[in-house]
Amino acid sequence: MLPNREGQRVPDATFKTRRDNQWVDITSAELFKGKTVVLFALPGAYTPTCSSSHLPGFNTLAPVFKERGVDEVMCLSVNDAFVMNEWAATQEASNLTLIPDGNGQFTEGMGMLVDKSDLGFGRRSWRYSMLVRDGTIEKMFIEPDKEGDPFEVSDAETMLRHVAPETPPPEPLTLFTKPGCHFCVQAKALLEGAGLLYEEVVLGHGITTRTLRAVAGASTTPQIFSGGKRIGGFEALQTWLASKPGDTI
Repeated sequence: MLPNREGQRVPDATFKTRRDNQWVDITSAELFKGKTVVLFALPGAYTPTCSSSHLPGFNTLAPVFKERGVDEVMCLSVNDAFVMNEWAATQEASNLTLIPDGNGQFTEGMGMLVDKSDLGFGRRSWRYSMLVRDGTIEKMFIEPDKEGDPFEVSDAETMLRHVAPETPPPEPLTLFTKPGCHFCVQAKALLEGAGLLYEEVVLGHGITTRTLRAVAGASTTPQIFSGGKRIGGFEALQTWLASKPGDTI
């Protein structure tokens, strides 16, 4: 049984980070003192669930957490600083602070260091998330202790329901664009002005107007989708935004 440390202080640890090509040591106290922090931990950078679901979910909802009183959203893994920095860049995780626990010091102090030698990983972190206020753990969501890599309770939406139960998670927005499209630029400006997060899919590199026609039933750009449902082009986006309540997130 993996330990639940709610009500306890976070472990003392020193993290070896890289900033501007220099080594910078950061302590647990510096990360958590006087702050409200959401931290999620995962087995490894670049691994499938971590890259496709766990990190992107928190990166998308980080602005919502911050509007609800969270100072910082952190991702921790038993990886070195070089790997974590490159992964952050690859994932465009600008809303998150990635913490390299390369020696597993913090993870071991949390009681979350597990043996994944069968996968060639060595010792890694179990998957969990937690809400920390001024260094004290208020809430933990720990994945069930069973075979494989369960991902059932440590996701961003579960944590958001704890932090702000009255706040529904925003519907994921996807915007199909193409280079040189004036209305695409305007559509992005409208979404950003409304404070809405979106994923942009640019035509090219294997995504063609034929792909867009198959998905959206139209080949013109922009094409906007919300929660898997097609809104339409630029004028349809204007109408959709006008119908939204003032607080769009």
